[in-house]
Amino acid sequence: MSARMVEVTDAARADIPPVILREEREDMPLPTEPRTIFLGGMFLLASLAALYIASPIVLPVVLAIVLKLLLQPLVRLTDRAGLPRALGALLAIILLVAALAGVVSGVAGPAASWAGKLPEALPQIQHQLAFLARPIASMEWMMGQLQSVAGGGVSVPQASSEHPSFNMMGALFSGTATVAAGLFTTLVVLFYLLVSGETFLRRLVEILPSFAEKRQAVEITLDIERNISVYLVTVTLINFVVGVLTFAIMWVCGVANPLLWGVIAFVVNFVPILGPMVAIAIFLMASVLSLGVTWSALLPVGLYFLIHVVEGELVTPMLMARRFTINPVAVILALIFWYWMWGVPGAVLAVPMLAITKLVCDELRPLRAFGHFLEA
Repeated sequence: MSARMVEVTDAARADIPPVILREEREDMPLPTEPRTIFLGGMFLLASLAALYIASPIVLPVVLAIVLKLLLQPLVRLTDRAGLPRALGALLAIILLVAALAGVVSGVAGPAASWAGKLPEALPQIQHQLAFLARPIASMEWMMGQLQSVAGGGVSVPQASSEHPSFNMMGALFSGTATVAAGLFTTLVVLFYLLVSGETFLRRLVEILPSFAEKRQAVEITLDIERNISVYLVTVTLINFVVGVLTFAIMWVCGVANPLLWGVIAFVVNFVPILGPMVAIAIFLMASVLSLGVTWSALLPVGLYFLIHVVEGELVTPMLMARRFTINPVAVILALIFWYWMWGVPGAVLAVPMLAITKLVCDELRPLRAFGHFLEA
C-alpha cells in the first residue's frame, strides 16, 4: 500500500507545474555553493569589525534612525496640522531633549546621594547579612579593582590622595565630553532624518532597475517604519506605566527617593530580561538600606517582580504578538552581542535592530530562511 501511495503522490506532483514546485523549494532558499558561504561569512565578519571600530560614528547614526522611527508619528501630526516639516522636526527634538533633561535633573541629586551612601552602607549590610559575607567581599574586591583601573592601574602610596582623584576627574570629564559629542551628533542626524529622510527612499527607488524592485524597496521601507514605530511607541508607553507603578510601590512601602527607582525601572525595561534582573538587585539593595534587614524589605522587590511578570507574560505578548514574534534565544544572544559591541546603548538598541533585521529578511527571498530562524 505504501508503494501505491508513493505512486499516487508522484503522479499528483507530476500534475503540478514545475514553476510552482521550484517556487516551493526556493521559498526559503539556503546557500549551497561553498564560495557563496565563504564570501558571505567574510563579508559579515568584515561588517561587524567595521561596526566595532567605527562605533563612535555608527552608534549615533543608528540611535538617530531608531529615534526617527519613534518621533515620526509626532512629525506627521504636525504635518497634518499645517506646520512646516522642519518646524515639526525641531518641535519633536525639543520635546525629546526637554524630557531627557527633566528626568536627568530630577534623579541626579538622589542618585548622587545614594552613591555617596553606598560605601558607608556596605559594611552595615555585611554585618547584618553575615551569610552573604563572601559575595559582598567579592563585590568589594571588584569595586576596588575598577577603582584602581580608573585611577591609573598602579597606586602610589605617597600620592594616593591626589593622583587617583585627578585621574578620576580626567576620566569623568573625558567620558562626559564623549557622551556630549555623541548626543550632539545624534540630534543633528535625527533632525535631518526627520526633515528629509524620505529623500533617500526616493533616490533608491530611482536607481533600482525594475519596477518590481522599486515596489519591493518601498514596501520594505514602509513596513519597517510602520511596525517599528508602533513597536517603539508601545514599548515606551508600557515602560512608562511600569515606571509609574514602581514609583507608587516604592513610595507606599517607604523606600527613600521613589522617583529615582521609578526612572530606573522605566529605563532598564528597554533591555528585555536582563534589565529587570539588574533592577531587582538594585531595588533589593535600596530596600535594605531604607527599611533595614527585615521581611518588609522584600515587599517592594516582590511587587516589582509581580509587575514585571504581568508585563512580560501578559501585557507585552498581547500587544505585540500580531506584529513581532521573535525567538527569545535570539533576543538574549542579541543583547549579549550588542552589549559587547557597543556597551549599554548597544543593549538598548539590540531588540529594535533585531526587529528591523527580521522584517528585512522576511521580505527578501535570499534572507527569508534567516528571518524564519528568528521567528518564535
